[in-house]
Amino acid sequence: MRTLIVHNPRSGFNSDAIFEFERALLDAGDECVFRMLAEDEILSTTLTDAESFDLIVVSGGDGTVAHALYALRYRQVPVLVFPSGTANLIAANIGNANEPHALAAACKAGKVVHCDLGEARWTDSAGTNWQLGLALMGGSGFDAQLMHDAIPAKDLLGEAAYFAAALGNLRPSFTTFTVEVDGVAHHHRGISCLVTNNAMMQGEIEIVPGSSMTDGLIDVAVLESRNSTGLLKPIVAGIMDPTGTEVGRPEIAWYRGKHISVHSEEPLRMEIDGDVIGTDATDWEVQVLPRCVPVIVDQYSRYTS
Repeated sequence: MRTLIVHNPRSGFNSDAIFEFERALLDAGDECVFRMLAEDEILSTTLTDAESFDLIVVSGGDGTVAHALYALRYRQVPVLVFPSGTANLIAANIGNANEPHALAAACKAGKVVHCDLGEARWTDSAGTNWQLGLALMGGSGFDAQLMHDAIPAKDLLGEAAYFAAALGNLRPSFTTFTVEVDGVAHHHRGISCLVTNNAMMQGEIEIVPGSSMTDGLIDVAVLESRNSTGLLKPIVAGIMDPTGTEVGRPEIAWYRGKHISVHSEEPLRMEIDGDVIGTDATDWEVQVLPRCVPVIVDQYSRYTS
């Protein structure tokens, strides 16, 4: 087996585990190419020769993983998501066992599920055009502001940096969102609008019940709270009912479709898969890319039938 490991050494607390994984993966006669990502390296360039490998391993946080999955769309090379970041929510949504030896065993077994991605497009207030893959979730408003405010403390506090940022931003902007789902418009007022391909967060709480990365659809949710303390209702509901099948998600309106466009009445900060992108924007859209990347899964994954 010929494997390419792409590793972001700045991704998080657990980034050295990739070397233990590499030792567990390789057998006699195997070949492994290990590429350490430089800061601001363009992953589409790093992965130009992906088809010459039997397996691609992407080791990093959610931003690194999302960029790599998008670069590998429709190229039919199996991909393992190795959790090396701060939150590792894409890996958590896939649901494989996280231990390096278990992930190596999953690669040798070779079971894959063909997963969807979203493709997000917008023009920011500086006039820059953006087109990015969306593997987990992205949006405008409060969530993007939290991502931005958490950046200085992520290396020190890890996931706790997001909670610290929330405490420092108790009264985020409250605005009107026009959300168009497959041509049907909906209007809501809230503090944030999120489009999700995977909707499970920390504590296995699903923001949008039933979100899946294999259904050929994407979800959009508007957080209708007037302030950050109003999010306590859906958080409590999520703790009581993580999947959202019993009590739903109070203060959250959501829809599901193949193409979603969002307009906010004022420019808002944007984030995609945990990365704050460009300057503020008022209009953005996401199109689903169905079954576009084969992802390695093991027997613990929610996508293993």
